Amino acid sequence: MAENTQTGGNDATTRICSVLAAVPRGRVITYGDLAEMAGYPRAARLAGQALRKLPRGTKLPWHRVINAQGRISLPEPGAQRQREKLENEGIILVKGRVDMRKYRWRP
Repeated sequence: MAENTQTGGNDATTRICSVLAAVPRGRVITYGDLAEMAGYPRAARLAGQALRKLPRGTKLPWHRVINAQGRISLPEPGAQRQREKLENEGIILVKGRVDMRKYRWRP
């Protein structure tokens, strides 16, 4: 996975990025679910750290990762970019929240 070499990543980053790459268009995943699926249960912060290492312009769908409450965790202007990307995939935010029952990805 060439994308991961740009992150300066370790094994955890590589595994998190592999799971992230599998999240389908029009679905979201929580930081905690992302970490757990990568083999790091109860390590939502580790997933967040891995995402922060992604280079700008990455092809990985970073925008599909939200917090457990269905909210975007990024500060502006990143939150606006994430919101736009999600809306472009048909994911609707109501009062700043994604309907987790409808859009949450759990393979």
